[in-house]
Amino acid sequence: MSLETVTEHERILQEIESTDTACVGPTLRSVYDDQPNAHKRFMEKLDARIRNHDREIEKMCNFHHQGFVDAITELLKVRADAEKLMVQRTVVGFTLFDLPLCKVTAQTEEVIRCRIQQRNMATTVEKLQLCIPGEMMRTGKLMTDMILFLFRYYSALKTMEQLENIYIPRVSQYRFCQIMAETLPKLREEIKEISMSDLKDFLESIRKHSDKIGETAMRQVGFCFVLNVAVTLSCAKPLYGNVLLTFVGFLFKVLTAQDLVDFSPVYRCLHIYTVLGDRETFENYYRKQRKKQARLVLQPQSNMHETVEGYRKYFNQIVGFFVVEDHILHATQGLVTRAFTDELWNMALSKIIAVLRTHSVSPDNYSPIPVENEEEYKSVVSRFPFHDAEIEKQQFPKKLPMSQSVPQIYAQVKEFIYASLKFSESLHRSSTEIDDMLRKSTNLLLTRTLSSCLQNLIKKPHIGLTELVQIIINTTHLEHACKYLEDFITNITNVSPETVHTTRLYGLSTFKDARHAAEGEIYTKLNQKIDEFIQLADYEWGMSESDGRASGYLMDLINFLRSTFQVFTHLPGKVAQTACMSACKHLATSLMQMLLDTELKQISMGAIQQFNLDVMQCELFASSEPVPGFQGDTLQLAFIDLRQLLDLFMVWDWSTYLADYGQPTSKYLRVNPSTALALLEKMKDTSKKNNIFSQFRKNDRDKQKLIETVVKQLRSLVNGMSQHS
Repeated sequence: MSLETVTEHERILQEIESTDTACVGPTLRSVYDDQPNAHKRFMEKLDARIRNHDREIEKMCNFHHQGFVDAITELLKVRADAEKLMVQRTVVGFTLFDLPLCKVTAQTEEVIRCRIQQRNMATTVEKLQLCIPGEMMRTGKLMTDMILFLFRYYSALKTMEQLENIYIPRVSQYRFCQIMAETLPKLREEIKEISMSDLKDFLESIRKHSDKIGETAMRQVGFCFVLNVAVTLSCAKPLYGNVLLTFVGFLFKVLTAQDLVDFSPVYRCLHIYTVLGDRETFENYYRKQRKKQARLVLQPQSNMHETVEGYRKYFNQIVGFFVVEDHILHATQGLVTRAFTDELWNMALSKIIAVLRTHSVSPDNYSPIPVENEEEYKSVVSRFPFHDAEIEKQQFPKKLPMSQSVPQIYAQVKEFIYASLKFSESLHRSSTEIDDMLRKSTNLLLTRTLSSCLQNLIKKPHIGLTELVQIIINTTHLEHACKYLEDFITNITNVSPETVHTTRLYGLSTFKDARHAAEGEIYTKLNQKIDEFIQLADYEWGMSESDGRASGYLMDLINFLRSTFQVFTHLPGKVAQTACMSACKHLATSLMQMLLDTELKQISMGAIQQFNLDVMQCELFASSEPVPGFQGDTLQLAFIDLRQLLDLFMVWDWSTYLADYGQPTSKYLRVNPSTALALLEKMKDTSKKNNIFSQFRKNDRDKQKLIETVVKQLRSLVNGMSQHS
């Protein structure tokens, strides 16, 4: 293309840009009248000019807000100059008649050009005024930073609504407005996630501080009672009453329950979900979480009954829970209802009654018998044959291992034997026959009546882990006491135990069966308690990186297991070891099921790292020897499947896994190919979703290819296993 052609095209483009639309025809015709293929080159030049203008427009729209304001100010000044031009045009009109024809033509062209400029400036001013509100939030990052900094979620949502419904439609033909419109839904989701994160922190806070809230509320109730007394006393005896009122005034300076809790995260999250039309989801989530917390609050500590402080903390937690719910009931509209709080209260009432019956109302408190002095000790051993050299060496006060029911049961069995003896005396039987009859009757008492009572007691819902431990200890001592019952029968019948037809007592099997049933119930209840903690797990499976610390629910679970196994150390034999191993295996299985849950579709590497921190805490707990008697790392082996699976994904050591698969010395011997495949599929989907532009980055492309290759090889291993089986 010659220089002349380029210059000609530039002239034509300038003429098109500055000429009215109606006069463009002759100008365009000159392009086609030129040399061959000129119109094609002109179109290329025109496209370049359009792209150049697009870039200029984009720069203008992305310019700082102050730039817009300054431009508008300058344009308003130009408007005054335009008015001057109008006056000059009038003056020029009067002078046209005095000018030659060529000068008239030049003046006319100048007037036309000025009119076009004037109209363009007016249009620009109008459009810029429409763009001012949108320019304030021209990028999603600026808007997000403002929201995060000020926490003005509700105002931000209202502003976005105005942008979406009022301002953006006015200038929707511009590209930056289309980008902004596409960004608004994402910003709304970010606001929902931020507010939900604040709500979770709020729920965690009130769960930890519910006892303090309840203590404050109960103190306020006590102050109100004292105030009523003071008012009454001031009427009868003004001097004493005024002194008491002054004292109560000082007491009331303590914080109220509401002062201890910042409820703003609840209000804020409720408003945001309401504005976004998703209030029902928020209400269901809040109620579900609070119901879970209610179950935890109502579950007493294993050693609660040992001190008054234990009872005080238990009731403070319950009161604190319902103080918070009562405030939410009255401060919000419909987040919780009276029916919901009544349901929680009925559940709490039945649980509290069961706990009190277990620890206070029941004839047996399932606690070791305390003896303060020698006299009390002799009183117990006179009713029950107990001998323990280590305990006898201890200083008073001390505790005997069995609970109050043991000497009571032993005494009642002896009374039954006495009554049977009195009955048999009227039958005129021989001593041998009476002895045999007493032994058979006692066996029936032990194997039917007492065994049935023990089995029913063990199955009662209010019997907890502490009670089951005490039942096992009690049955052990009752089993040892059977030989003393046999001696007692021998003494009152004067029949030698070496007699051929003497019947033996079946207490050994009776109490052994009851003990086995209690042990099985311990394993069941322990696993149920672990499940309750697992239900509180709330992993963010799409998190980019871990929090750097173990999850709160897991640390609470481990603390519960530690305190529980401290009580288990009093169990005979290997019951404590079996319970500890059973609990660790159940915990490991539950964590593995959580990781491989079919409802869980996507898992990020950050979530794997967080999960790994939790498993590490489980391994540390297992290595701390919570129950003595384990050899080596026996207890840690309960988590070996999880450990090898997580190591494989954390190190991304697929070459080693695939090369050593099937060999007994494999580093990942416990990792099943189907398990690895299921988890890798979840991570593959997440990788595709989170890396939108991964196809443009070489490292991500290589990682995707590696994942696809490993998936194919794992599927081959899984198919081979199924065909072999």
